[in-house]
Amino acid sequence: MEKLIITVAPVGAEVTKKENPYLPITPDEIAEEVLRCYNAGASVIHLHARDKEGNPTQKKERYKEIIEKIKEKVPDIILQISTGGAIGMSFEERAEPLELNPEFASLTLGTVNFGEGVFYNPFDWIKKFALIMKERKIKPEIEIFEKGMIENAFKLIKEGLIDEPLHFDFVLGVPGGMSGDPKNLIFLIDSIPQNSTWMVAGIGKYEYPLGIIAITLGGNVRVGFEDNIYIKKGVLAKSNAEFVERIVKFSLEFGREIAKPNEARKILNITK
Repeated sequence: MEKLIITVAPVGAEVTKKENPYLPITPDEIAEEVLRCYNAGASVIHLHARDKEGNPTQKKERYKEIIEKIKEKVPDIILQISTGGAIGMSFEERAEPLELNPEFASLTLGTVNFGEGVFYNPFDWIKKFALIMKERKIKPEIEIFEKGMIENAFKLIKEGLIDEPLHFDFVLGVPGGMSGDPKNLIFLIDSIPQNSTWMVAGIGKYEYPLGIIAITLGGNVRVGFEDNIYIKKGVLAKSNAEFVERIVKFSLEFGREIAKPNEARKILNITK
């Protein structure tokens, strides 16, 4: 197996300081948290931004400020920009950070119920996101909440909007999407092109069970406050790095080494 790539989603768009006071909000807080995660073994950061009031924002100026702070502390970390933003944002809002030409960005391939809301991704938006990424040579991470979204990936390949080999992120356990039942993960893995790489982001209680399965099957793992705020039942994590440390321990126990950022770039075919 290739070395394990650990991605951290340290901020997200929904979690608040009220829910977890350790949530990093400011550019300095996020940069410090990224450094802790990097030292623990993470090689990729799935990045959302918050404004000065702590609300989700896709303003490129805010992303630029955060990215600069991060790169001062961890120059080689892979930064993956979220184009998901927050529920209710327009296409233009969500696409704005792509103007910064990141090396990696998320690309969600369909609409899904998301708790009490709807994560809206009509196919014309998907195609426009994909085209921007292709023109700017940004590696897309194909974000999947249910099987139909994989069919959209094949459509985009056929239309020349995304290029193989692809990297998939299976987000399982969101209320409204596929649950974190291990059978769902196996089903999705068996549905993607054979030359693909993949990762699982288990939401809440599914984080570690699905992470362990991914480790043993040759996939990769995402953790972080965007997906889960508890290090164990009823106990808030004080840092995203705690999740990374736990996944590293599991992986090494199974005999799988941890990828550093430049090793992750090679595995993921990030060449920018």
